[in-house]
Amino acid sequence: MGNLWRLWKILFVFTRYRLDALVPTDQLPLKLRILLWMAPWRLSPVPSKLTRGARLRLALEALGPIFIKFGQILSTRPDLIPEDIVHELKQLQDNVPPFPSDKAMAMIEEQLGQSISELFAEFSEQPLASASIAQVHAARLFPEHENDIGKEVVVKVVRPGIEDTIERDLQLLEFMATLLVKYSADGRRLKPMEVVEDYRHTIYGELNLQIEASNATQLRRNFSDSKSLYLPEVYWEYTRSKVMVSERIYGIPVANLDELYAQKTDMKVLAERGVEIFFTQVFRDSFFHADMHPGNIFVSRENPASPQYIAIDCGIVGSLTDEDLHYLAMNLMAFFNQDYHQVAQLHVDSGWVPPTTKVHEFAATIRSVCEPIFEKPLAEISFGQVLIQLFATARRFNMEVQPQLVLLQKTLLNIEGLGRQLYPELDLWATAKPYLERWMRERFGPKAAFKEFKRQLPSWIEKAPQIPNLMHGALTRLNHMDENQLAMQQQIMQLNAALEAQRQQKRHQTLGLLATGGGVLLWWQSYALAIPEVAGLGLSAFGILWLIVKG
Repeated sequence: MGNLWRLWKILFVFTRYRLDALVPTDQLPLKLRILLWMAPWRLSPVPSKLTRGARLRLALEALGPIFIKFGQILSTRPDLIPEDIVHELKQLQDNVPPFPSDKAMAMIEEQLGQSISELFAEFSEQPLASASIAQVHAARLFPEHENDIGKEVVVKVVRPGIEDTIERDLQLLEFMATLLVKYSADGRRLKPMEVVEDYRHTIYGELNLQIEASNATQLRRNFSDSKSLYLPEVYWEYTRSKVMVSERIYGIPVANLDELYAQKTDMKVLAERGVEIFFTQVFRDSFFHADMHPGNIFVSRENPASPQYIAIDCGIVGSLTDEDLHYLAMNLMAFFNQDYHQVAQLHVDSGWVPPTTKVHEFAATIRSVCEPIFEKPLAEISFGQVLIQLFATARRFNMEVQPQLVLLQKTLLNIEGLGRQLYPELDLWATAKPYLERWMRERFGPKAAFKEFKRQLPSWIEKAPQIPNLMHGALTRLNHMDENQLAMQQQIMQLNAALEAQRQQKRHQTLGLLATGGGVLLWWQSYALAIPEVAGLGLSAFGILWLIVKG
């Protein structure tokens, strides 16, 4: 009944905002088009004052936290969603009504096994912020020393019962995606099932706050000495799967440009550091914050001339293999050098497109799509749009969905959009290219080879005493293999000889039978034609004797 009620509510919202008008009916089968045309909701007029993007955004807001989150993810997929709809979906913010504070406090006490008064010296029942998955309360820990006032912290709590709502809504989303694949000509190209599956993985990852805490701890470790990025400390003794306690920070929201200008922040440095942070996370650490929208980024109030970012909400992170990193860097370098044949070849070599792809045709398609981009000045080229064009072009050649690249693309779009909002003259490529070139030198140059040699040397020295035994064992196994092969060859020769003897025996038997048959036939003819019987009897006897001797 719960699923039926939820479905009824979705249909009501679907009707209210006339989302059926967003469906390309001309691509549907005739029977389904007639059914939609006769649907009762067509009696309700399409809201003329609202664009299709606004209707979709308002519908997602009305359907609640899970659909809001899904809309936020769709807003990062301009390669799949029309631009006007993406623009509207970007307005979806984590501005969800909070759940009751008594439920939040009960969840905290259940997870940590103590009362709120025993856990915290101070606890604010009024939430600081409320999002689709969790909400945050301010608190203060008990002082560790006599003159200490206690550390200020934030307590993040997962919404009670959210798992059931998520699973129910995911099942409905999968059903809708199935219909889109079945009845829409663009269904397969848009890959709605993959999008929903990616959403499932993302949303369930965010539900476990211990995963978020470990991500935050790793990022904090990676940037422990950085002047560009700061990650709040996680207090593990107060952290469980549905509760996380971390250091409270006081920064300026990165979207608050007026306040940043008021404290005379160096916006050029701030924008360039955002790009450097992204490439450092991707290429140095292969571990990047993949949810860096403005709501999760602050700027420290200390030292505006050398501004430092503060990142929160590390529930979504991305990672790339060494092979992906190599091919991604080579692809970007080749693309900006307009070497499209190299771009196409790298896609094949990396396995992103099938090995049967014709490289020259792929390169020609990339050139036709991307060459117009370079008609603009380099500083005006969108790095994120380059990746979108590149991956969209590759999909025409059956490029499989690469979730790690989707996260990368989404994060790069966020970083680039934020950077140009802070400093419109930002030349992202001028900032990124030296970093990529330096990374390539460090990764594949002589210094990198020597560094790898030094890293492996202790292991080689440790294993050196074992080398004679290993060599002896290998030679012994090789000798046994040779003996086994020789024995196998002898068995094969014996088998062949037996088969040959059997074949000869069959030939001899055939000749004997032919001789016997011929003798009988000749004897019968001699009787019929009055030819002397001795000739037929002699040939028959010879055949029988042949069978006895050779058989």
